[in-house]
Amino acid sequence: MQRVDIAKDLSFSRLVYGLWRIAEGDASPKTVQAKIEACLAQGITTMDNADIYGGYTAEAVLGGALKASPGLRDRIEIVTKCGIVAPMGRHSAKRVKHYDTSAQHIRASVEASLRDMGTDHVDLLLVHRPDPMIDPEETGRVLDDLVAEGKIVAAGVSNFRPHDFTLLQSNMETWLATNQIELGLLATEPFTNGDLAFLQERKLPVMAWSPLGGGRLFSEAGKPLLSALATIGQRFGVDGSAVAIAWLLAHPANILPVLGTNNLDRIAAISDAEKVELDRQDWFALFETARGYEVP
Repeated sequence: MQRVDIAKDLSFSRLVYGLWRIAEGDASPKTVQAKIEACLAQGITTMDNADIYGGYTAEAVLGGALKASPGLRDRIEIVTKCGIVAPMGRHSAKRVKHYDTSAQHIRASVEASLRDMGTDHVDLLLVHRPDPMIDPEETGRVLDDLVAEGKIVAAGVSNFRPHDFTLLQSNMETWLATNQIELGLLATEPFTNGDLAFLQERKLPVMAWSPLGGGRLFSEAGKPLLSALATIGQRFGVDGSAVAIAWLLAHPANILPVLGTNNLDRIAAISDAEKVELDRQDWFALFETARGYEVP
């Protein structure tokens, strides 16, 4: 599988396994390990997590699998996120959901992540949401410090607009490695609103969350696209979801789709997207259908 350079001495698999729902259903170490091994068999080595996933339990679920399988940690890269404080789990005493990008919170969150996952470092830490109360000097400094201390290899952001990105970057010595944004056939705005162009200009890889619309692509919301996806899929012997992911891979930007499922068969088929080769007409046919109008 193709790999993408994220930072110095750090690369990710082009396709990323998302752990958003890893705490649901059977979350035993054996089952979680089986999911990771199914990814590794395809060359998918990058695991995307967040402190808030599973009500602040998903990191510990991953940690249980890593503890039960010595050596597994050395075969994967871990992405995690911080900054969302919701009244549940370890933050159940909080009165209201809010964002916290203070140095104290980010450092405490990273320490909890390392403890829960049983690792001495996180490969990539993302600030999960733009914080309207951000002190960019304070946030930038703690991210730089965490890199210098070796607790994180690289820092990045998630769901940031260009102005949020440049505000934080202007207060950092290390480079922000990526922005993880919602991107896919049901979220095409970044292709035209400047978000993707901003990252391309800086030659930064783009992590795409919910590339299948959280399953909405295969519900009524995605109905107009299903026929077009299926038709293309028949040419390559894959299903529509593989075509939807291939659509992102075909773009000149370095897009890393983040795919989350707990079904082992679906996990094993994630790399089917690499079997699909879309030309420009295929790409625009899907784009036009998704946008609901003809592109000039």
